[in-house]
Amino acid sequence: MTNKILVIKHGSFGDIIQINGCLRDIRENYIDNEIYILTTPAFRSYFERCPYIDKVIVDERKSRWNIFYLLKIKDVITNLKFQKVFDLQNSSRTEFYRKYLSNSIEWISSRTILNPNERKEEFDKKSILERFNIQLSRANVNVQFTHKPQVTWMIDQEFAIPSSIKKNYITLFPFCSIKHRQKLWPHYQDLITKLKIKYPDIDIIIVPGPGEYEKARNYDVKILMNNKDHTNFFQLSKILAGSKYVISNDTGPAHLAAHLGCKGLAIFGSHTSPEKVSIQTDNFHSISSKNLHELTPDMVIEKIDSHL
Repeated sequence: MTNKILVIKHGSFGDIIQINGCLRDIRENYIDNEIYILTTPAFRSYFERCPYIDKVIVDERKSRWNIFYLLKIKDVITNLKFQKVFDLQNSSRTEFYRKYLSNSIEWISSRTILNPNERKEEFDKKSILERFNIQLSRANVNVQFTHKPQVTWMIDQEFAIPSSIKKNYITLFPFCSIKHRQKLWPHYQDLITKLKIKYPDIDIIIVPGPGEYEKARNYDVKILMNNKDHTNFFQLSKILAGSKYVISNDTGPAHLAAHLGCKGLAIFGSHTSPEKVSIQTDNFHSISSKNLHELTPDMVIEKIDSHL
């Protein structure tokens, strides 16, 4: 019987991108095992194409008071007889699963790997990739890729970028989720105006996600979609890989661009730091301000110029 490994990662999109190195390390350390992932419906199609995952289990994350649903999840975990669980979500919900649903399976989380003299509050102050590195290393996983997630496998080579977009283009992501409005840099239109003057031979594009098309129309840019629909993860990867430069708030597309190897810049306010979320690479840089209103377009362009 083939041994089975379960990985848990519910989201968000940026977090899903960040664990690619972890998944590759787990895959290469358990080459003869079947690797399952427990994730949310939004990322089912993503993990079905991930080269490090064999099978996907969908968790709708219904209320913990929904006993019938919890029993269903417990039956899935129990019946598949997993050898180990790598909890890469490390949330209160997955800790609940460990305590009440796992039936004594070896469970590897940021709680279970702590040494007696360590406190989770202190451990969580480390950068996200450093935490994953420690989590896997203490589970005797030979770590080679966790620190450097790489997602070029995501690029949809069949997706054609319209001929109306110039070969050289800069991609902007001026949006963020409603619950994270503090991440929103307010000066994108001024930046667009200055970029067009400075780089007249380069197109400025926005690739709107679900519900962002009308907002994108407020900017003086070209809008790139999949016909009349928003692009999927893999089409977006193709667009980013072809970008001369990417400029974004601290969002999922910024993490995707960073780990595709794109040149680009992520804009951070006081909500967190680039170091904490492990977004900086040799090609992908960041700029931070405690008050995003005070971060001017000229400051951003100066950073871009020094990079390009």
